[in-house]
Amino acid sequence: MGYREAYQEWRSNPYFDADTKKELEEIEGNDPEIKERFYADLEFGTGGLRGIIGAGTNRMNRYTVRKATQGLANFILKEGTQDQGVAIAHDSRRMSPEFAQEAALCLCANGIKAYVFDSLRPTPELSFAVRKLGCTAGIVITASHNPPEYNGYKVYWADGAQITPPYDTGILAEVKAVTDYATVKSMDRKAAEEAGLFVTIGPEMDDAYMAELKKQIKRPDCIRAVGKDLKIVYTPLHGTGNLPARRILREIGFPNVYVVPEQELPDGNFPTVSYPNPEAAEAFALALKLAKEKDADLVLATDPDADRLGVYAKDSQTGEYKCFTGNMSGCLLADYEIGQWKEQKGLPADGTLVKTIVTTNMADAIAKKYGVREIEVLTGFKYIGEQIRRFEETGEGTYLFGFEESYGCLIGTHARDKDAIVATMALCEAAAYYRTQGMTLWDAMIRLYQEVGYYQDGIFSLTMKGLDGKEKIQKIMDTLRAEPPRAIGAYTVEAFRDYQAGQIQDYRTGETRATGLPKSNVLYFEMNEDSWCCVRPSGTEPKIKFYYGVRGTSLEDAQAKTQAIEKALKELVENI
Repeated sequence: MGYREAYQEWRSNPYFDADTKKELEEIEGNDPEIKERFYADLEFGTGGLRGIIGAGTNRMNRYTVRKATQGLANFILKEGTQDQGVAIAHDSRRMSPEFAQEAALCLCANGIKAYVFDSLRPTPELSFAVRKLGCTAGIVITASHNPPEYNGYKVYWADGAQITPPYDTGILAEVKAVTDYATVKSMDRKAAEEAGLFVTIGPEMDDAYMAELKKQIKRPDCIRAVGKDLKIVYTPLHGTGNLPARRILREIGFPNVYVVPEQELPDGNFPTVSYPNPEAAEAFALALKLAKEKDADLVLATDPDADRLGVYAKDSQTGEYKCFTGNMSGCLLADYEIGQWKEQKGLPADGTLVKTIVTTNMADAIAKKYGVREIEVLTGFKYIGEQIRRFEETGEGTYLFGFEESYGCLIGTHARDKDAIVATMALCEAAAYYRTQGMTLWDAMIRLYQEVGYYQDGIFSLTMKGLDGKEKIQKIMDTLRAEPPRAIGAYTVEAFRDYQAGQIQDYRTGETRATGLPKSNVLYFEMNEDSWCCVRPSGTEPKIKFYYGVRGTSLEDAQAKTQAIEKALKELVENI
């Protein structure tokens, strides 16, 4: 069926509601818009769905959510694990509560119990709830840090991590097999509740989650000593972090938390930011203004589903607020957590730091500093969660810390996804610890650079929307794969990793060896002087991403080198 035929089917089929048909009637005659909405089904990737909210097969709406859930239900029924149920959470985005209910009622109609949070919750709490309730799977309705027109649907498996092989491919096949929307099951909520199939999760899960977070505190003595003196500005960016972040800080001993009032309440339109992402400078504008008014020590922001944490900290020398990249805050926390573990009980022989392939090489230096093993995994926190599961199943490996460059880390194993609530707690604890030593978090970061090296990393993205954009992204990947550059700027490429082919070409030795990781559309260039760059299409947005990193002799030297690499990469892409 072509896109025009699909469009007419949605307009005429009585299965689709009046509001949907009205929305589609309004674009009659706008062929590019019709094509964009109907040229394909919204892709159910290895983690789930993400797309613009609206009517059409290529949009996030109640029908695409039902279809995805029917595929998930079919997979669960084939696995024979339907009696364990599925946990469901949602964030503050537009249509998130409605999509969560649609998913729940589809599961219920298939005889699968749905445990549904009574209101918005952070994504990491959903991960925790899946394991706490012994569910076979979990669903969270969120588009994370995407712009307000987006929403999404992420699937978790019984270990609390986002789905990985073989579950991801199995669920994907079942979703693709659902071709007729009218065959998707649903039922009335009241009937589902009366049948014991629709179960509401309330504050009891929050209490259990908070109790687990508190187990990760390493230095309560430092919090008792100076916690009351620290001033913390926090913004949830209109998302789910407000209540849990404030609660954990209040309960462990940080009374001076100032929440940005304009961004405190949930709002899926994100009226104060165009891009609710703690990676973006604009997300901190109001928080930094409040920080200056309060003379705060720390400035924190969580993204709408509270799995990513952005950080600014005061420089004791200048009084300025310094921005931490995800790599920087991740490395600082890794050093603090592993250092405290070593000091308090000694590091286990199989202690392991886990990072993704696009995360800074500074993590390697920290692992070397403590003499612990490091494991590198594909991009996506689900692969870090997968390692935790393997440690538990095999009895080999002790998880010490895991993080990725995109502002996500996990302390402890209560969840199997990145957790900005526990990261908020840990960073404030670390701030208290360093304050007892006369340092701010920025001072501690500078000391870490002095110890292990001045690593700097960067990322830039090119947005390419629609079918034409998708083809352009593929052309860039195909060209770089077929004709890998032997130099990028001033750096010589010493090895080329093609994760799609599963091979590493070592130009230094002439040898070819396996990457040892699952196949993925990612290209990685190892360069001299401990520098590198990596290229991959985004799995959640119409973007191609370029990651890069260097090691300099000073912060200024490292920053100059990252700017030079970015310039060289942009020139390389312009010529494709």
